[in-house]
Amino acid sequence: MERVIKHIRVMVIRGRTFDFSHRTYLMGILNVTPDSFSDGGKYLHVDDAVAHALHMAEEGADIIDVGGESTRPKGVYGEGAKKISAEEEIERVVPVIKKIRMVSDIPISIDTYKSVVADEALKAGADIVNDISGLRFDPTIATVAARHRAPMVVMHIQGTPETMQLNPTYDNVVAEVKEEVRLSAEKAKEAGVETIIVDPGIGFGKNLQHNLLLLKHLREFCDLGYPLLVGTSRKGFIGTLLNLPVNQRLEGTAASVAVAILNGANIVRVHDVKEMKRVVTIVDAVKNA
Repeated sequence: MERVIKHIRVMVIRGRTFDFSHRTYLMGILNVTPDSFSDGGKYLHVDDAVAHALHMAEEGADIIDVGGESTRPKGVYGEGAKKISAEEEIERVVPVIKKIRMVSDIPISIDTYKSVVADEALKAGADIVNDISGLRFDPTIATVAARHRAPMVVMHIQGTPETMQLNPTYDNVVAEVKEEVRLSAEKAKEAGVETIIVDPGIGFGKNLQHNLLLLKHLREFCDLGYPLLVGTSRKGFIGTLLNLPVNQRLEGTAASVAVAILNGANIVRVHDVKEMKRVVTIVDAVKNA
């Protein structure tokens, strides 16, 4: 299978080279929250969070994505996650980032849509800003990323975490999501961000059919000219298809990760690093054969 790489760029983060023409990279999820849909409460203590980050690095994670505020949607997961203040989010993520940075040089992403949180996280040693809102919730976050010369992930979301799964509606989900992430990337560039990664936002304001269509037509996003990040790990559409709870979605996640990579994903955001590293290795071997 021929690999289309015309849009791929090499990134260097904290001395590590990310050559997207060579292989797919793994972003390990570290939720330091009490209420995330999959692992809320497991890593609230700083030492537990750092130990898990190091464990994921040993298993093959290339980036650790630290998040301090859950975006668990209302509906499938009851009332959904509650918003927290920037101060509380900083209190959760900054000590973890500082302690990881004391013992490891693995690149760290801060999963936030708040500019003040991004600023404090980058000062503490984070390297990448991962904004689920694609600059919609706090546009100044791009200015913060630019000031720190940090790469930025701009993701698509329809609505807000509180409302996104109530009735997501599109005329053409692939075309509309592609255009909106293009506009988000352009805004980031205008703010001075030099390195941009785009994410179609699987599960963020999308129903089952929307998610399937985005995965099926993911390669269309490669035309935008940016590395592509995809996060399907343990998400609701997998549970719907298989009729399985969150803790039994490993195989479904593996299948969706394989599909994403075959259709152009450069980075996959996952909970189960060891298992997904094996999936990535096999799929990359097929793509590069």
